[in-house]
Amino acid sequence: MNKVDTPELLFYQKIGKLFYAVAASDKVVHKLEYDTLAKLVEGEWKKMDKIKDAFGTDAAYQIAIVFEWFDYEQMNAQDCYNDFEDYYKEQKNLFYGCRKDLIVRTARNIANAYRGSNKSELIMLTKLELLFKE
Repeated sequence: MNKVDTPELLFYQKIGKLFYAVAASDKVVHKLEYDTLAKLVEGEWKKMDKIKDAFGTDAAYQIAIVFEWFDYEQMNAQDCYNDFEDYYKEQKNLFYGCRKDLIVRTARNIANAYRGSNKSELIMLTKLELLFKE
């Protein structure tokens, strides 16, 4: 149980921002997208590591917290993606094989949650996959 400070939590917050960008790329975040994210955080992201926040809560929950907050605030999806991209380029060392795979898999599942991926979501997914191949 490693409690950590902001730099380590920032990784999960940026991931939440990315997933929000994918879900909101078509201007609407559906309940099924929320549900899909919640299942993946619980079933997969919590297993990624044992990092805890200052309250002893699994840091992976930051993903869902940021996702929900950004939806509440109706943040611009493209701005959120651009911010994630900048963070990725500055912190590439945090994005290794299995993390990248889980990020892409989660983003795809969110995009497919409501009636399959639409054009906006597919564009965002393609940009993410190309970013990770750089």
